[in-house]
Amino acid sequence: MKQAILLLMMMGHIAAMLAQNSVSSPDGRLTVTVYTEEGRAMYAVDYDGQRMVMPSRLGLTTDYADFTRGMTMGEVRMEDVRKPYDMTRTKRAHVAYEARRMDVALLNAKGQRMDVTFMVGNNDIGMRYTLYRQANDNPKSAAVKSEATSFRLPEGTTTFLSPQSKAMVGWERTKPSYEEVYGADEAMEKPSAFGEGYVFPALFHVGDSGWVLVSETGVASGYVGSHLSDYDRETGYTIAYPMAGENNGNGTPWAGIALPGSTPWRTITVGRTLAPIVETTVAYDLVEPLYEAGGDYRPGRYTWSWLIGQDESITYDEQVRFIDLAAAMGFEYCLVDNWWDRNIGRTRMAQLARYAAGKGVGLLLWYNSNGYENDAPQTPRQCMNTATARDREMAWLKSIGVKGIKVDFFGGDKQQTMQLYEDILCDANRYGLQVVFHGCTLPRGWERMFPNFVSSEAVLASENVYFTEEHARREPFDLTLHPFCRNAVAAMDWGGIIMNRHMSADNRSRHTRKTTNTFEMASGITMQTAVQCVAMRPNNLQELSQVELDFLRTMPTAWDETRYIDGYPGRYVVLARRCGSRWYIAGLNAGQEERRLTLTLPMLKAGQTVGYYTDNKQGETALKPLRVDKRQQVKIVMQPNGGMVLISST
Repeated sequence: MKQAILLLMMMGHIAAMLAQNSVSSPDGRLTVTVYTEEGRAMYAVDYDGQRMVMPSRLGLTTDYADFTRGMTMGEVRMEDVRKPYDMTRTKRAHVAYEARRMDVALLNAKGQRMDVTFMVGNNDIGMRYTLYRQANDNPKSAAVKSEATSFRLPEGTTTFLSPQSKAMVGWERTKPSYEEVYGADEAMEKPSAFGEGYVFPALFHVGDSGWVLVSETGVASGYVGSHLSDYDRETGYTIAYPMAGENNGNGTPWAGIALPGSTPWRTITVGRTLAPIVETTVAYDLVEPLYEAGGDYRPGRYTWSWLIGQDESITYDEQVRFIDLAAAMGFEYCLVDNWWDRNIGRTRMAQLARYAAGKGVGLLLWYNSNGYENDAPQTPRQCMNTATARDREMAWLKSIGVKGIKVDFFGGDKQQTMQLYEDILCDANRYGLQVVFHGCTLPRGWERMFPNFVSSEAVLASENVYFTEEHARREPFDLTLHPFCRNAVAAMDWGGIIMNRHMSADNRSRHTRKTTNTFEMASGITMQTAVQCVAMRPNNLQELSQVELDFLRTMPTAWDETRYIDGYPGRYVVLARRCGSRWYIAGLNAGQEERRLTLTLPMLKAGQTVGYYTDNKQGETALKPLRVDKRQQVKIVMQPNGGMVLISST
């Protein structure tokens, strides 16, 4: 009898170990499997029969319950999801999103319930938790203290990651600001530079099996922004919450939510090639607009004196020159950077806005977000950190015809900082203002959630090309990497298609830019943001060739479709983007040797002739015709640190 009971107990234990539920993508190639093992909820990801994410942990801890131990599975619900939608400010104008949804109830040892939801598209996974009120309809709110959610990649996987900074360090204690260098093809075992893990997005090369991109979306006032821990051989990378020291120590590093309520979506994009990584729309697929657009938010290009002119360029007369430059180039905007309230003054700023409007140019004005988050001294300060200050300031901006704002120097990823982002966006929308963020976190689905959101920096950007020759040398690496990671999940304000050869106003002193003019022009296509900075200077009107000027005058910034053509992160990239019926195929080469490629371009017709922008021997951009062969292929050449662009006639 005892043997029979023992046998039944063993069979029950085996059955519990084997109990699992799976959901596959509409095309059947991507599968997520969820199960429990030794009281822990687990998941794994397979693509084309290859394990892409090894068994990894699920769960979180709250102030009222622990959902990381003693877990069993309850009911499972499946649903097909079809959600077409349109956008105007990202890499694709129309998305026909399809996925299969699986909701799995998870019960802890006390019988308390939490659901985990998986949305599985053909190359994308979204997963989130939902917490419920428990016995006696309580609690009605929860503090989510930590997550066990992890991502274990197969042995031998290499990484393309940017480390999370320490809190309240760097210039005027402004970090973390997502402005650290990326590594390329590094081992998972390599510790992060500052011991705080890595920011999103995180790109992984799973050898011959393919690629995995991990990020999150749907984070605003309702949660903290997360990042990844350092790698652990047993658990992989785990979701990490903000550091306690962020925001000068103000606010909790954990999240508070009302119940029932859900966490943001963690996202995993999987592909055998890099095409699904570059083309993913998962950041937008899983979220919804939070309000209607309060204005006609036009895409376009802007001039910006500060990149090379720095603070000394923020004068009335110098801004007139850059407004005139924008008008001469047919650009829509001019950005006036920090200290304008001190150097120009509010009365003359209203006059400058009227002057710009007369030239058909809209002004964008810079603001400091502080507050108490850090010590950044630039003004205007304390105009964006409270509701009353914003209401007063934005009413004035609207009255003088300003079209948008750039807000800088945020304090980290705590929930109260995410609340500040949302508050600025929501208030700005009531006054018809577009918003760009700098010194900031990664935007997480914001282009769809907030119709007046343009883009964020959240990257080691072009100002560093000005600051040091070392970063000027890094520019080709950075701009051939970001289409596969940072810019794959959100709009990126790199801050300048740089056309000055020298990093100085006289274009003769200081260090040189290391890229060709064609590289810079092509970067305006490979970088995605609806309002693109063209960091020309007035002297460039005489120094650039007519071919180069005409390209910049007609370069689109809003796209109907994006396709990956070729590339490898940090080495080279070729992307195709469609605006209306015209295709723009742009390439960048970060190598020190000439790169020759045969490109297959199924979007172009055999026998069609396209315009081919390439570097000539004098270092200028040459334009010549190039015929697409009968196999819909073309042969192109990219010079060291050079680029190329193909443009179809229709």
